[in-house]
Amino acid sequence: MTKRYVRLTEPWVRDGGSLRPATWEEALDRAATGFGAAAAAGGEHAFGLFSCSKATNEMNFMAQKFARVVMGSNNVDSCNRT
Repeated sequence: MTKRYVRLTEPWVRDGGSLRPATWEEALDRAATGFGAAAAAGGEHAFGLFSCSKATNEMNFMAQKFARVVMGSNNVDSCNRT
């Protein structure tokens, strides 16, 4: 039997133990709040980012900039060295 997957067309957020559809604004606000809480909880050691060698150089550059400038963390790694 072949599994069929349905593409998500809207963001979902967790309320209690279940997921529900949300607006983009609510989902992005929750994500920003979560990143802020992680940064506040442990500073530079509370966040790490792993990127992929199959991403473009520009995407990897933006990922490391986000980790370093926005999150204040030098914990950035990728599989580019393999």
